[in-house]
Amino acid sequence: MLYPQKLTRSVLVLTMFSVGGCVMAQSASPAGPARGPYFNRVATFEAQRNVPAGRNVSKKSVAEIVAASQDGRMLAYTDGEQQGIGLIDITDPASPKPAGFIAVEGEPTSVVVSRGRALAVVNSSKQFFQPEGHLAVIDLKTKNIVMKCNLQGQPDAITLDKNARHAVIAMENERDEKLNKGAMPQLPAGTVLIVPINSKGMPDCTGVHPVSMVGLAAVEPTDPEPEFVKVNDKGVAVVTLQENNHIVLVDVKKRAVIRHFSAGAVDLKDIDRKRDGIIHPVDSATAVLREPDAVAWLDDHRFVTANEGDYKGGSRGFSIFNVNGKVEFDSGNALDHLAIRLGHYPESRSGAKGNEPEGVDVGVYGKDRLIFVSSERSSLISVWRDVGPGQAPVYVQALPAGSGPEGLLALPKRNLLVVASENDGAARSSVSIYQRGAAVPAYPTLVSASNAAGAPIAWGAVSGMSADTQQAGRLWAVTDSAYATTRILQIDATQTPALVTNAIAVTKGGKTVGYDAEGIAQRADGGFWMASEGDPDKKEGALKDLLVRLNAQGEVQEEIALPDVIARHAVRFGLEGVTTTGSGASEKVWLAVQREWKDDPKGMVKILSYSPATQVWGVLHYPLTSSKVQGGWVGLSEITSVGGDNFVVIERDNQFGDASIKTLQAFSVAGLVPAAPGAASVPVLKKRLVRDLVPDLQAPRGMVLDKVESFAVDVSGQAFAITDNDGVEGGASGETQFLRLGRLANLR
Repeated sequence: MLYPQKLTRSVLVLTMFSVGGCVMAQSASPAGPARGPYFNRVATFEAQRNVPAGRNVSKKSVAEIVAASQDGRMLAYTDGEQQGIGLIDITDPASPKPAGFIAVEGEPTSVVVSRGRALAVVNSSKQFFQPEGHLAVIDLKTKNIVMKCNLQGQPDAITLDKNARHAVIAMENERDEKLNKGAMPQLPAGTVLIVPINSKGMPDCTGVHPVSMVGLAAVEPTDPEPEFVKVNDKGVAVVTLQENNHIVLVDVKKRAVIRHFSAGAVDLKDIDRKRDGIIHPVDSATAVLREPDAVAWLDDHRFVTANEGDYKGGSRGFSIFNVNGKVEFDSGNALDHLAIRLGHYPESRSGAKGNEPEGVDVGVYGKDRLIFVSSERSSLISVWRDVGPGQAPVYVQALPAGSGPEGLLALPKRNLLVVASENDGAARSSVSIYQRGAAVPAYPTLVSASNAAGAPIAWGAVSGMSADTQQAGRLWAVTDSAYATTRILQIDATQTPALVTNAIAVTKGGKTVGYDAEGIAQRADGGFWMASEGDPDKKEGALKDLLVRLNAQGEVQEEIALPDVIARHAVRFGLEGVTTTGSGASEKVWLAVQREWKDDPKGMVKILSYSPATQVWGVLHYPLTSSKVQGGWVGLSEITSVGGDNFVVIERDNQFGDASIKTLQAFSVAGLVPAAPGAASVPVLKKRLVRDLVPDLQAPRGMVLDKVESFAVDVSGQAFAITDNDGVEGGASGETQFLRLGRLANLR
């Protein structure tokens, strides 16, 4: 273990305060440790593994809502894109296996499992104003649909009561958000259906009983849109009317509304409300409607809501209500601050709903009643310990999920938590499995301290790194064009998780400036060299590849363009790393170009040298490994001097997964004279493998991430690497892995 005298396992706790009679969460900060045991991810299952060969309803495959068999060994999840129910065998939770796919003739929106059967509600609507849907009953042994009930509307959620005597279905009859800018009302109104189920687990389609939600809410009372429903042990269903900002309690046996109330509003402070490419949580918002989505019972008298918002609200947090409608707790800005501190904050959602909490579930693990909240846009699951009525829950930990976590399923009998993430892109939609019992949480691997104002230091999109020239365990990293302004992050790697202790804004002429910074190197005088990637084909105007000299305060001292004889051949995959050797008159800067430029031989990429004292440039060629994937590519993402004439680069492809290429490669420039720019003959470097990083990226048991972009070796010889989370944009989950690689014996 690195730096044993300093290591502490930091976790995050939240400070609570009281406003208007309810407990609210104010902020998150490093402290600890919170009491365990903790969950750690043990497996990730890609939804595409279940799609039958040749099926092409759409190119995507998603996992949205997930349920489990009574013994917790079989999972069933909805795949709306492929219009079916996927099954996963989790007899061994660390090794989930595809167990079948059942087409359901429409978009399944929710599923439950009872007595060996899956009950899936299916949206088969062709027009918003004419909603259609059905309940499909699937025999899990034969994988056949054994019954269908016409629901005469569009269902959104299904749940069962305690003994599975009734299914309760939220019939949303959702509005068309493109019609009149999504304004309500848009009839027909939604409703709640109660469906009797016999002892064999079969629904009575003739006994379906509707419970009207019309006329209850103050917001659009003629057009209720029930979103989510759960039933407690006393047979009371709690129903969220998300767009109507209302909550309804229904006696399932009596098939009647027994109470209803507004979900209310929240005053928020210290949040980011501006979509400007800068994470700056200094804004306030008053009377923000909660508009809850998912809901789960804590006990027979209290329930918790995830306040995603959809129509005119979304309060960025979660709340605990009692059955009388009193708010006993609201998380305030805590989930936004947590996402910022963990590098998971989606800046592009600042003007809307921030982290966007959508899912919630509750499970009793031993003596601990735990609350799980999924933040859809941040791809985080936060875990909280309930400590009783009127008390603020205790923050326990955060877990990384696939992009867009939607379905949460607590499985206390097996000490498991299951999360279905629906976004399907370069990183495929997945089901993540977490197991409780660890003494130490494996995630996060990198967090931030608070700034002088007490807010979390914002970070993300780490694209390059350099070790401090003097102090062991101190690293410097840089953020890329995911943000409007460039910042240099100071990282203390002697702590676990590693801690961002400071952020230095890069300025030019006294004003903050944004580069596409892809590499950084600390100079002997404490200043920095920074590599900024260009893009000659950028629509807004061509960008040059630049070598930028900064002082220790992040102020631009000089911008150095590449010689025209080099620059005119550039493509958008430009400068990706920078390192330095020597000092004073003997200082030399080395830069790595990501991919072949127009004048490079196929499979060769440039390593550039620059002598500041003489302003002389040189060119070497590095031989790239061939991509394993048709249409994929391999390039360089970092260059690091490791002493003498020796360097290490990150060579990686643009793929996710176990079969991808993520390596550290070394080379020496001893005896080589870089060619002059434009020379016909360029020396070719000889590379050798230092480390295959795929096993390191497999260790967290998630998807092998595509962008490992930062590498450094500190003055004590410890090596580190960091993945770039793309600023939680473009379908990226926000997960960052800070890899502690120890002493690498074969660097030279």
